[in-house]
Amino acid sequence: MSGSKEGGFSNPPQYLGGQECPPSNQFLDPFSPVEPHQHRLPHWQQGSVYYFVTWRLADSLPREKLERWNEERVVWSRLHPQPWNVETESEYHEKFSTAVDNWLDEGGGSCVLRDPDLASVVSDALLHFNGRRYSLDAFVVMPNHVHVLFRLLAPHHLESVVQSWKGFSAREINRRLGKHGRLWQPDYWDRLIRNEGHWLKCLEYIQENPIKARLSQNEYVLFIREKERGLSSPQD
Repeated sequence: MSGSKEGGFSNPPQYLGGQECPPSNQFLDPFSPVEPHQHRLPHWQQGSVYYFVTWRLADSLPREKLERWNEERVVWSRLHPQPWNVETESEYHEKFSTAVDNWLDEGGGSCVLRDPDLASVVSDALLHFNGRRYSLDAFVVMPNHVHVLFRLLAPHHLESVVQSWKGFSAREINRRLGKHGRLWQPDYWDRLIRNEGHWLKCLEYIQENPIKARLSQNEYVLFIREKERGLSSPQD
């Protein structure tokens, strides 16, 4: 698999890398079982399908704002008991995940990933098992958070893959900073990709996130998988 990783772009095409939509059998099947996984936030997975995952630095959002956000989320969750259908899950992400995304783009906290050397630790961790544990379509490393669009490969599980990304990068970044303690938030946000339109929306969101946040070229890392041409090998 070929790919492109860059620190910025100007006047980007609609889809960097000329990507084509994946086949429909790589999206959420609403008629098949979904495996729940509960941590601080609800997580759902359905094997080797597409996911959009976000996680942030631990200091990126003020505690007071997060406490109010969580109080509203708890009340909403009581009114919408799980398991959720596709519409209810979409409402959850629209009300709560999108709010967090907007706050993160304001650039709160230490934003240590603004340093290209530290951002490369995250991007290298994401690329390391690409093609073996998962197949990456796109990711962006922002100053205080990360978005990843990828397909999980059997027999690997969502929580173990995300934990490996966060665990390795946290240890290495803390080592380089000469610090100890928590780098990332304890949890992460994830969305099962429902269809081609949802996949395109997530791809465009990743591509446009640095522009929306008004970042310069050296303040983020963007990866978009290039369109495959014939036989290709996994990128390590």
